[in-house]
Amino acid sequence: MAVGERHRPSQRATAGPPSGSTVLASARTRFTRRRWRGRVGRWKTLLLVLVVAALVGGAAWVLWFSAYVRVDEVAIQGLDRLSEATVRSTADVPVGEPLIRVDLDAATERLQALAPVASVEVSRAWPHTVRITVTERQPVAVLAENDTYRALDRDGVVFRRFPDPPPGLPLVRADELAAAVKGPAGAARADALREVAAVVEALDASVARRVDHVEVASLDAIELVLRDGVRVRWGSAADSAAKAEVLTAVMRVPASAYDVSVPSMPTTSG
Repeated sequence: MAVGERHRPSQRATAGPPSGSTVLASARTRFTRRRWRGRVGRWKTLLLVLVVAALVGGAAWVLWFSAYVRVDEVAIQGLDRLSEATVRSTADVPVGEPLIRVDLDAATERLQALAPVASVEVSRAWPHTVRITVTERQPVAVLAENDTYRALDRDGVVFRRFPDPPPGLPLVRADELAAAVKGPAGAARADALREVAAVVEALDASVARRVDHVEVASLDAIELVLRDGVRVRWGSAADSAAKAEVLTAVMRVPASAYDVSVPSMPTTSG
C-alpha cells in the first residue's frame, strides 16, 4: 500500500433480507394461483360428469325409447315338426317395441310350455332381431292309450299324437303300464314312463328297430318283445347302458330269449 493511501471499505452492496411487503405479495400470488388451479380442476370434473351423464342419458333414450333399435324381425331356428306360426304366436314377441324392453325370460317360459319343445333359447340380435332357437323332443317309443298313439321322448315325456304307430319305434301299452305301477297315479305313471324311455334310449339303433313292444310287469321287471317274437328280459332301468352293450353282443348267438337283467351274467335260452 502506497504511503498516504488509506484503506477504504468495499463499495459492493450487500443484499438484505426481503421486506415484509415483498413476502406478503409473493404469498398472495401463490394463494391466488392455487385457488384458480382448484377452480379449474373442479370445473373440469363437473364438465366430465356432465358429458358422461349426457352420453349415458342419450344411450338410454336410444335403447329404451327410440325407433333405432326396435324389434323388426323374429328369427326362428331349429324347427322340425312344430310350425313357425305356433312358435311365433306362443313366444308373443312385441314387434315394434324397443329391443331392450323385450322380456326374453317370459317368452322362453311360454315356449317351454309347449310339449314338443325340449329346450329353447331366446336372445337379442342387435339392432332389430329377436332370435328363437328351438330343440324339439325326439320320439324313442310310442305310448298306446285308448286307441291313440303318442310319442315318448328319452325323458319319458309324452308330446305329440300319431294317427298310426310309426314303424321303427317300440310300442308301450298304457294299460299294462298302469297295472304295473303303484302309488299316486300321476307320479307313478311318470316314473314308469321315464324307466321305459331310459331302457329304449339305451338300445343300439339296430336292436331298437327290432323291438315290437315293451312289457312292464313292474319297474323291476321290464321285458322287450322283438318283432320276431324273441323276448329280452331287462329287469329295471338301472345299468341300461351296460345291458344294451351286452345284449348287442349276445344277440350274435341265435336264441328265443335273452336275459341281461344282470349284465355281468347274461343268459340265453331256446
